[in-house]
Amino acid sequence: MPSQTIPCSDCDEARQRLQRAGFVVLGCSPHPTRAEMCSISFAAAATVAQPPAQATATAGNAHADADAPAAAAATAAVPAQPAIAPILTTTQARTAMAIINIFETGHVLGDYGQVTLLQGDPGRLTYGRSQTTLGSGKLHELLQLYCANPGARFGPRLTPWLPAVAAAELSVDQDSQLHNLLRACADDPVMRETQDSFFDTNFWRPALRAATQERLASSALAVAVVYDSFVHGSWGRIRDRTRQAVGPVAAVGERRWIAAYVEQRRQWLANHSLKILHRTVYRMEAFQRLIALGQWGLQLPLVVRDAEISTATLNATPPGCYDGPPPGSRTLMVAQPLARGLDVRLLQLALSDGGAEVKADGVFGGASARCVRELQLVRGLPVTGVADMGLIAELTA
Repeated sequence: MPSQTIPCSDCDEARQRLQRAGFVVLGCSPHPTRAEMCSISFAAAATVAQPPAQATATAGNAHADADAPAAAAATAAVPAQPAIAPILTTTQARTAMAIINIFETGHVLGDYGQVTLLQGDPGRLTYGRSQTTLGSGKLHELLQLYCANPGARFGPRLTPWLPAVAAAELSVDQDSQLHNLLRACADDPVMRETQDSFFDTNFWRPALRAATQERLASSALAVAVVYDSFVHGSWGRIRDRTRQAVGPVAAVGERRWIAAYVEQRRQWLANHSLKILHRTVYRMEAFQRLIALGQWGLQLPLVVRDAEISTATLNATPPGCYDGPPPGSRTLMVAQPLARGLDVRLLQLALSDGGAEVKADGVFGGASARCVRELQLVRGLPVTGVADMGLIAELTA
């Protein structure tokens, strides 16, 4: 049976790592000759059906998986050689995820409230930390999970939209009120945790299993490359092309195979019939830079596309997420610096629900002041563009 020798202090983390990768941990015992080391034994669990790969779309992240059924079928193939267990630490796993978050939204932790619509993208409306798509049906799945949680702050307001999202109605792509509601959901810890669980279940875990089956899980960079293809799409297709070009992993080694895979995928993206994919070659160029630097372990700190991945950025507050101040606790006006926070977001959301053209980004700027002036004019109030605490409390009650 396969086993790993690890420091005794890492036993619990190693056990969790193996279980997340789909293995059954059989036991852990002190190493017979090495002090403070132990041997953890494990076995492959029963075959688990792999969910199909899904693609997403942001500025530079298009729906790459136009051939999703073929790719999903290819992903299910298991090589004859025995798989190896992943050895990623928690920090390495988070770093791998951060790289793809940067590709998707430009942020190390992702942008939980980002709403994107790109012309020519078959995925159509995309949303969240790692951007999931309306066209794939995954956006509906995510929102349904959130609304089903009794603690979801915006669940009752979002639920009426679910049928339109499920049907992928064209109106969903352009409805500014829905988009603002989705942005506001990022302030709810329940939504952020739902997104984390959703992306872990649908993309990270299947990618880790696939990397393990292909004997590509001994380095964090290799796992990141596989994970990127599960998020962006067409893992199975490019895997098969790489096998044809250089042979199986066992024949050429993990590092050479991954380098060949990245080049195959770069060429595929650059020449795809879907032109929106051409701009996404930057993803492979970023990986090629990491390969050239020998960053197989993804040692921190790292810079990927001008974004710093470090212990500090991995543990920071997600961008654009507010937990205060509470609405009605202060007057809002255009000031320096601009007022930001939950009260601003909820005011903007209320104005949007009333038909105002404003983006609920949680920043009180000129557009927000204009919408307040328009509301004051309609209500016969002094037209100042300043939202006092009474008006805010009334609108956000």
